[in-house]
Amino acid sequence: MELQDKSKTVDIGSVLDDGPFTTFQKLIVFLAALSIIVDGFDSQLIGFAIPVLIKEWGIARNAFAPVVAAGLVGMGIGSACAGLFADRFGRRWAVIGSVLVFGVATCAISLAPNLAVIAALRFIAGLGIGGALPTSTTLTAEYTPARFRTVAVTVTILCVPLGGMVAGLFASVILPAYGWRALFLTGGVLPLVLAVLLLFALPESPRFLSRRPHRWVELTALLGRMSRHVAKDASFTDIRERDSEKHVGFTALFKDGRALDTIAIWCAFFMCLLAVYAAFSWLPTMLTNEGLSVQFAGYGLTAYNLGGAIGALACAVTITRFGSRWPLLICCFGAAASAWLLLTLNVSQHLSVLMFGLFTHGLFVNAVQSTMYALCAYVYPTGVRATGTASALAFGRIGAIVSAFAGAAVITAGGASSYLVMLGAAMTVVLIALALVRRHIPSAIR
Repeated sequence: MELQDKSKTVDIGSVLDDGPFTTFQKLIVFLAALSIIVDGFDSQLIGFAIPVLIKEWGIARNAFAPVVAAGLVGMGIGSACAGLFADRFGRRWAVIGSVLVFGVATCAISLAPNLAVIAALRFIAGLGIGGALPTSTTLTAEYTPARFRTVAVTVTILCVPLGGMVAGLFASVILPAYGWRALFLTGGVLPLVLAVLLLFALPESPRFLSRRPHRWVELTALLGRMSRHVAKDASFTDIRERDSEKHVGFTALFKDGRALDTIAIWCAFFMCLLAVYAAFSWLPTMLTNEGLSVQFAGYGLTAYNLGGAIGALACAVTITRFGSRWPLLICCFGAAASAWLLLTLNVSQHLSVLMFGLFTHGLFVNAVQSTMYALCAYVYPTGVRATGTASALAFGRIGAIVSAFAGAAVITAGGASSYLVMLGAAMTVVLIALALVRRHIPSAIR
């Protein structure tokens, strides 16, 4: 179909947001999702490896806090820098570069002789792990029509717990038979294979291209692959976002009435990722500290991730219909309540109830974490979308860094009870922060 004649300018926002969701677009979302799966896989490997390393090297639990923190510091820096890079140089290279970096570094960890080397390599891997998430979600948002965007972004993000589930399954097989080095080698090879695939198959974002006249020929060809045919000499504008892009760069996050929303979103990401990475990094260690086997502790994190994948998808569908405010607040309450209810449980004596409790907590926590990316995609316009999402994630990574030390400290000081209190308190703060956000995704019911 021909969208315009040669004398007209194409409104890229209308073409993308109101058009069909073609097979080609779904393929791009799938590729972005694959990058998040290997991202989630690699980000959680250290959590599975710590109990084995403690026994193999005879090192105290607290000695691993700097190792965990190093990876999370790298993720924070990677998140912040990748967003700025993606808004300036493109989403495609930001995604490919991120996957390549954490693939190489994770492979190298398999050869590490001591904790210092592991910490350094986890920092480098963190740069890529942190960069992949905001850039992949931005690419997903910009390839998806508006009516499907919340679900598509959330499906992409729920690939983090899905990647964690895959890591758990790999760990349960590889760790007992081949050890932690083989686990990291596997975790590095997978993203390297994906990076090669992305290099040949992943195109640039059409919305990014529309803002660069020297690349309009490339955009015209790309739209043709998306069944949106325009004249070869077409020019492009974005009427829907033009007025909202009066400001660019980092300071734009605080302009046009976005200051309160930006600060509230940063707080929500900080505390939610503190809770998430306290689970990713320390849940298996907490469970082994309570007397469970390494294998069963791995199953606990897998149950948490399985709940997270289901919760994220369910919350995304709910938000598409009812808007984001009340679903997110209800999930925050459920996350806090489920953590505190686990306080009444004897971890070592009620294993099936424990698995269900971890599943439920993971469901609510990851429902919040995953759909907050869709909230960022709604709050920030194209010109600063990657920067806005990445800055929020960067603050989240700071919370994750805090979790590296807080998790070790509370488990050492108070065991499972102190750990669960921390998780519930963190999600209570997230509830308050999200209640303060003014630009929530609106309800489809009017």
